[in-house]
Amino acid sequence: MKKKTKAFLVQIIFIAAVLVLWQILYNMKVWPKLLFPSVMDIKNALIEAVTSRGLIPMVLQSLKLLLQGLAIGIVAAVILSSLSVTSEAFSAIYNMIVSMMDLIPGVALIPVAILWLGIGDKSIIFMVIHSVIWPMSRSTIDGFNAVPELYLEVGRNIGLGRAGLVFGVFLPAALPRIFSGIKVGWARAWRGLISAEMIFGGGAALGIGYFITDRRTNMDIAGVFAAILVIIVIGAVIEYGIFRVIENRTFKKWGMSR
Repeated sequence: MKKKTKAFLVQIIFIAAVLVLWQILYNMKVWPKLLFPSVMDIKNALIEAVTSRGLIPMVLQSLKLLLQGLAIGIVAAVILSSLSVTSEAFSAIYNMIVSMMDLIPGVALIPVAILWLGIGDKSIIFMVIHSVIWPMSRSTIDGFNAVPELYLEVGRNIGLGRAGLVFGVFLPAALPRIFSGIKVGWARAWRGLISAEMIFGGGAALGIGYFITDRRTNMDIAGVFAAILVIIVIGAVIEYGIFRVIENRTFKKWGMSR
């Protein structure tokens, strides 16, 4: 049996075991049914959310804002991190900024976002940018610092200047770390976006975070779990359908990672 097939079967068995355990706990009435819905209740809530409660447009709205914030955050992180290897003064300042800003949870900046940008899409995009730019900058800078000095000496010997070293040596050599930063940044951005939508409620463009808040307000706990299930599925699709595919066809194929 192939390694990938075996891993897939193990994952399927684990998911099935979780569902069975969930249903057993429901039947044992460990928690009130209102707070702990059955697997069938969650399935029915998911169908209702998709067919009559507009969950799909809300998910698409959230993904649109996520992609906009990710694009800005990734480009900004690469540019600023690249500048940090061309100037020692800028490197010292930017490393300090990254160290400080990466410690600030996105939720703590929501009041600032509201005051600066109001309640709406701009504030949510701001939260996404904050969530992605700092961890990605940290990974990118770590990747640059891990570039062997030999590569830099070769680049200088063939006449590469600062910009040439960035594009010809640093960025290609640090690609695995940059990609790892994108993966971490997207996960943090996804969490930050949903948190912001939940806090903003109906004042912002309606996304999946608002759907969760709305279902909680109406004591529809099955609907809340249905939305959480959608979040998990989206994360799994992006992780296994996009990131893993890119990783297998590039870095692992080129021998840059295991």
